[in-house]
Amino acid sequence: MAARIVIASGKGGVGKSSFTAGIACALQNSGHNVLVVDCDIGLRSLDIILGAGADMLFTWGDIIAGRCSCDDALTRTNCGCSLLCAPSEFEECFTPEAMRSMADEYEERFDFILFDSPAGIGNGFRLAAAAADSAIVVATPDGVCVRSGAVAADSLALLGIKNSRLVINRFDKKATIKGKRLNIDDVIDSTCLRLIGVVPQDNVLSFNMTCGRLLPKRSPSAAAFSRIASRLEGKRVPLEID
Repeated sequence: MAARIVIASGKGGVGKSSFTAGIACALQNSGHNVLVVDCDIGLRSLDIILGAGADMLFTWGDIIAGRCSCDDALTRTNCGCSLLCAPSEFEECFTPEAMRSMADEYEERFDFILFDSPAGIGNGFRLAAAAADSAIVVATPDGVCVRSGAVAADSLALLGIKNSRLVINRFDKKATIKGKRLNIDDVIDSTCLRLIGVVPQDNVLSFNMTCGRLLPKRSPSAAAFSRIASRLEGKRVPLEID
């Protein structure tokens, strides 16, 4: 059975989709079969980030609406994981029940199914959460993002997802030491979530993801993704801050 994880954030701009792509590639590189579902209806980005835009023919919306099969909608990406792109418009048939039913069709074919939720706690957020069993909340270490991340975690709990973990993204040691950013303990205390990893500020990550390029294996963010992937596999990996 696949581990079904929704990746959420309280607000936009925290690098959630880049994190989703990074962790998907790390899991795929570890020998797992990974499916990524872009749930940001109308504003999809993972097809570009994962270098799959030119190959997309159908979206998961076409599956739910009966316009294509589950196989037809799968798009291969530059790191080998599979992608279901988000539709351009919302349709009435996009219900939580339909999302769960669609995800069930892939249950035996993948080790991990990652649902990249749109920012906020609106309809797309609820659709993404409906098909998941656990969650990762992504927050940058500032007061606004941390507070909205806590709201997202509370909303996930109300939707039945009790196992939510925290990723602190774009962590900058120097800014934290100078008091310009929250420290790790502050973020954990404010969100009341168990930390699963810290991804450092990395300009290489920002550039490569917008161009659909793979990360260099020795980049700080790639190393962080690898450690988080190992923890998702159930391995005990010490927390490191690059």
